[in-house]
Amino acid sequence: MSLINQNEMPFRTLKVRFASSFKQLFHFGWEQALSCLFPVVIFASLAITQIVSLPILPRYDWLLIIFLLMQWLMVYFGLETKDELKVITLFHIIGLALEIFKVHMGSWSYPEEGYFKILGVPLYSGFMYASVASYLCQAWRRLKVNLVKWPSFLIVVPLAAAIYLNFFTHHYWVDIRWFLAVLVIVVFWKTWVTYEVNGFQHRMPLALSFILIGFFIWIAENIATFLGAWKYPNQTDAWSLVHLGKVSSWVLLVIVSFLIVASLKQFKERKSI
Repeated sequence: MSLINQNEMPFRTLKVRFASSFKQLFHFGWEQALSCLFPVVIFASLAITQIVSLPILPRYDWLLIIFLLMQWLMVYFGLETKDELKVITLFHIIGLALEIFKVHMGSWSYPEEGYFKILGVPLYSGFMYASVASYLCQAWRRLKVNLVKWPSFLIVVPLAAAIYLNFFTHHYWVDIRWFLAVLVIVVFWKTWVTYEVNGFQHRMPLALSFILIGFFIWIAENIATFLGAWKYPNQTDAWSLVHLGKVSSWVLLVIVSFLIVASLKQFKERKSI
């Protein structure tokens, strides 16, 4: 009997560990899903308005109204704070500026009609960038994110600015995205992000989190283009998969987003001390 029990012990230990890991994964997925509430509304709205033709206003304008209403509801019900709203609004402006430039350069287009457009770019497009900031703010709070060995602001701010400006300057000059990517790895080599899931703390290299978020945004981009949110030149006649190389662009954009959110969070924490 004792021999049987001894043989069963490793199996029971493995079973307990598996159950615990599955429970952690479930809670992590649930918190992630809650943090993605705004992006989910965006994709649902894109899908519904693609299938159902809404009256009076063009589709792009209805999307703007829906996203504005959703943003108001997020703040009204306390899902986002007023400080987070300021960050999200900043991302809306940053994203809209980038969209106007990229559409002007022919990188992609918004072929449908709309009253609320600026230089061919519908105003709702800024919310797709703002939704990334919304996710970061939500996940930061829900998972109790903390940064270990965060670099100096004197390094972080110029790096974020350089990454953002490269989205513009590479049309006229050398594309230095890979140099910037290497620089990010060097700067954040020792930086870790810690997060809490169901009372247990975990950690991950910050650079790895950039890659994972960027990859999932690329997947979301494929869904968005399929639903007609915007179109790349090669998708004009028929939808096709967005080139995998776009992952690098999204990773860099995620880095800019994260650096802005993290810097503001760090600044607020220091101010409260």
